[in-house]
Amino acid sequence: MTRITDVFKKEKKVFIPFVTAGDPDLETTEKLIYAMEAAGAGIIELGIPFSDPVAEGPVIQEADNRALAAGFKIDDLFAMLHRVRTRTQIPLVFLTYVNPIFTYGRDKFFRNCKETLIDGVIVPDVPYEEKATIKGDADKYGIELISLIAPTSHDRVQMIAREAQGYIYLVSSMGVTGVREKITTDLGTIVQKIREVTDRPVAVGFGIAEPQQAAAMAELSDGAIVGSAIVKIVAKYGREAVGPVQEYVKKMADAVKSTVRA
Repeated sequence: MTRITDVFKKEKKVFIPFVTAGDPDLETTEKLIYAMEAAGAGIIELGIPFSDPVAEGPVIQEADNRALAAGFKIDDLFAMLHRVRTRTQIPLVFLTYVNPIFTYGRDKFFRNCKETLIDGVIVPDVPYEEKATIKGDADKYGIELISLIAPTSHDRVQMIAREAQGYIYLVSSMGVTGVREKITTDLGTIVQKIREVTDRPVAVGFGIAEPQQAAAMAELSDGAIVGSAIVKIVAKYGREAVGPVQEYVKKMADAVKSTVRA
């Protein structure tokens, strides 16, 4: 049993916050990891800054730019995560793009993921049909590739779900990441299709910002993922963001956990 599987079995409904690593600096990112875990996060996603993050909206694009301008380096991220692993074993998942993996070196990247106990990697610009380009390296080091399923996946939903690892990232809405007032996609039907072929947990992301939205998504699935709303807080408060982020994550995690049935 992996740590990702274990946390879903234990908590039933899981809140998954996202932050951009290195925004405003890696020292703050480290503090945010501990704070978000203390606030009730079950898994934490860390974005690896990239100059062309095609799935991201303006909020996360700007966070990537801030981190890169501050001198972000992947080697420094791994060094920070070695420290993190002396204090916490919370499941950690990278969200990155294929270019940084190839530029850094596929084998080196996934080897370092294993050494820092990274549990999974999400690569939005590698479609299902092309995942062989990195899956061999990920499998070699026991890193789970987290699959994304979008509202437009249609006939591909079950094909992707059958081979999914870790958890399935169900994209709530079309477009890039960012806060949305309403989520109108028929997610229940998509989750039902997924459930027909796999028992992998499903977490819904893109557009969630309010506790009631997180609870609604958790009712339909196994958890909720929130990124842009948290990254906005970091943008506002910078190095002083740890307290405000912890307070926000607690509200969201409590909302998700309120949907657990006895």
